[in-house]
Amino acid sequence: MPRTRTFALTLAVFSLSGALLAAGCGSDEGFRRDGSKIDADPATTLPKTLAATTLPAPEGARKPGEPLPEQKNVTGVSTDLKQKPKVPKPTGEPPKELQGSDVVVGKGDAVKSGDKVSVQYVGVLFSNGKEFDSSWSRKQPFEFTVGQGQVIQGWDDGLIGMKPGGRRVLVIPSDLAYGEAGSPPTIPANAPLVFVVDLEKIS
Repeated sequence: MPRTRTFALTLAVFSLSGALLAAGCGSDEGFRRDGSKIDADPATTLPKTLAATTLPAPEGARKPGEPLPEQKNVTGVSTDLKQKPKVPKPTGEPPKELQGSDVVVGKGDAVKSGDKVSVQYVGVLFSNGKEFDSSWSRKQPFEFTVGQGQVIQGWDDGLIGMKPGGRRVLVIPSDLAYGEAGSPPTIPANAPLVFVVDLEKIS
């Protein structure tokens, strides 16, 4: 076979493989920790940047219901729940444990494991404050069940105790998020994350 034809066929195969890979990476389809897919309802389809990981629980992990240590790396987050919050660039060194603080305290029953919740959120990288995900941009709240392994562990642990109408800032170490693997292309390896989460309701 002529060299030019061989090169053309090889290039076509690589191009097709790249297209299929890109299509897979661009999906927002979520997976639970057991590998099963989350349903395709837009309100419950898991954003790629929140998909549960299979990382082992780190040493000294928080016990269920244990109060979060207060975070002090992110200050000046707006208390206006009608507007998408701007997340200031974090300061200082990232914590090695999950931390959180309520800039708005909600009312009513507090979130517990097993509750289905509806939230709005913004996620940014701790290193530079760059936004990588936001439910506000999709103009639709995100729903999931707390404590069922549907999301990263930092969320399963970090939303416990919130009340409807509250806004919480979570600073999540990488081992409670995506660890060494990261979540390419938006979240690099070993990246601590910051989320501002508004709890709209508990179902």
